[in-house]
Amino acid sequence: MGGLTASGSYTPSGGGRKVAKKVAIAARDNARTIAWAALLMGATAATGFVLAREGGALPAWWLVAAVGITAGLAERHGVPLLGDRQKGIESAVSFVPYVFAAVAFGPLAALLVGFIGGATDFRRPYLRWLVYTPARALAAGVAGVAAAKIAGAGEEFGATVVAATAAALAYFAADAAFNMGTLAVRGSASPLTFPRALAPLVALAITLYVPIVAFLVYGYHQYSFIVVATFLIPLLALQRVVHLYQEQRAAARELASVNEMLERANLSFATALVATLDARDRYTAGHSAAVAVYSRDIARQLALSDAEQALAYRCGLVHDIGKIGLPAALLEKVGPLTLEERRLMQQHSVIGERILAMVDDYEEIARIVRHHHERVDGNGYPDGLTKGETPLLSRIISVADAYNAMTSDRPYRDAMPSRVARLRLAQAVETQFDIAVVAAFEAVLASASEEYRLATSDDFAFAASSRGPSADESLTNVA
Repeated sequence: MGGLTASGSYTPSGGGRKVAKKVAIAARDNARTIAWAALLMGATAATGFVLAREGGALPAWWLVAAVGITAGLAERHGVPLLGDRQKGIESAVSFVPYVFAAVAFGPLAALLVGFIGGATDFRRPYLRWLVYTPARALAAGVAGVAAAKIAGAGEEFGATVVAATAAALAYFAADAAFNMGTLAVRGSASPLTFPRALAPLVALAITLYVPIVAFLVYGYHQYSFIVVATFLIPLLALQRVVHLYQEQRAAARELASVNEMLERANLSFATALVATLDARDRYTAGHSAAVAVYSRDIARQLALSDAEQALAYRCGLVHDIGKIGLPAALLEKVGPLTLEERRLMQQHSVIGERILAMVDDYEEIARIVRHHHERVDGNGYPDGLTKGETPLLSRIISVADAYNAMTSDRPYRDAMPSRVARLRLAQAVETQFDIAVVAAFEAVLASASEEYRLATSDDFAFAASSRGPSADESLTNVA
C-alpha cells in the first residue's frame, strides 16, 4: 500500500534548506561587518593574553562581574548622539564604570569589565552586539593602560584625578577609533560624524564625570566598594531619566510631524471641497478663497491664536459648501430670487453643516459654517441667534462674506467700489455685524492695496482666474 511521505520535516521558516539559504544571504550581505567583528574579537583575545602574561592583577571576580553588569545596564539606556537609533551611535554613562575599572582595577580587569558590559547588553541587532562587545573591551583596556602610567592612583586624590582624566581621554579616543572603523565598514554614515557628535560629550565627561570617577576610585581604595555602589546606582537612575527625556522629545517631534500632516490633509480636503463647489457653481468661483483670506486676516487683526487663524481660513473656504445640495437652476438664476427661492437658498448653511459634520474632526467647522449668516440682532438664519450666541468665527466669516459679495459683479448690478462696501459694513454694525469684527476688517483694508480690497492680489492666488455673477442676493439677504 502506498502512503504519504515527506522528504524533510516541516519548520515555520520553510525547512532546513530555506533557513540555510537565509543564513547564507545574511552572511553575504554583512560579510564585511562580520569580518570586522571577528578582527575585534581576535584583538580582544590577544590583548587579554598579553596583559595576563605581563602579570596583570585581578580583584575579586564578583567585583569585576558587578561593575561589568552595571556597565551593561547603562548601555541599554543609551542616548542617541545623531538623533537616529538605527545608525547605532549612542552615548551612555557606561564609560563611568569602564573608566572606574581602568583606574581602580588595572588594564586586564578593565578589559574584562568592558567585555562583560558589552556581552550583558544583548539585544537586536545581534550583529551590532557582536561588534560592540569586543570594541568596548578594547576601549576599556586601553583606558586601563593609560591609567597605569600615572603613579600613585588611589593613594592621593590629585593623582587619582589625573589618572581618571588620562583613562577617560584614552577611552574616548579608542572608542571613537573603533566606532569610526565600524561606520566605515558598514557604510551607513560618514566616519567623521562620530567625532563631531562625540566632542560635546567628551567636554561634559571631563568636566563632570571624571571628578566623579576619581571620587569613586579614591573611596574604593580608602574605604570599600560600598562607596562605589552608593554613587553608581543614582548615576544609572540619572541616565535612565535622560533616556526617557530623549524618547519623550522624539515622541513629541513625531506627534508634531503627524499633526502637521493632518493639518495639510485637512486643508487639502477643504480645498478639494471648494474646487467641487467652483465646478458646480461657476458664478461663485473664487468667492470662497477670498472669504478664507479675509477671515484669516480679520482673525489675525483680532489677535487670535495661530490655530484660530488657520481655523478661520478653513471655515472661510468651506462656508458655502452647502450650495452643492441646491438645484443648479437656483444657483444659476439671473436676477433677484423669489421669496420661496430665497428660503431654499438659505438652507445652504444647514446643508453645509450636515455635509461637514460627517467628516472626522470637522464638528467645530460644521457648527461655524451653520451660523455664518446669523445677525447680531437675532434676525439672521438658520437659528436666529444673537451676537452672544453666535461663534466669533461665524461673525468673522459673515463680514468677509458680505464684503466680497458687495465688491463682486452681479447680473443685476455692478460691483460696488471698495469704499462703498466698507461704508455699508459700517452702517450695519450692531444690527447685522459685530462692531469689533468690522473695526478689525476696516483696519486691515485701510492699510491694504486696492488689489487686496478687490481680492485680485497675489494673496488670493487660489481664487479662480475668472469670477462670474453669484446667486447671492445682497448685503442684507444671502450674501
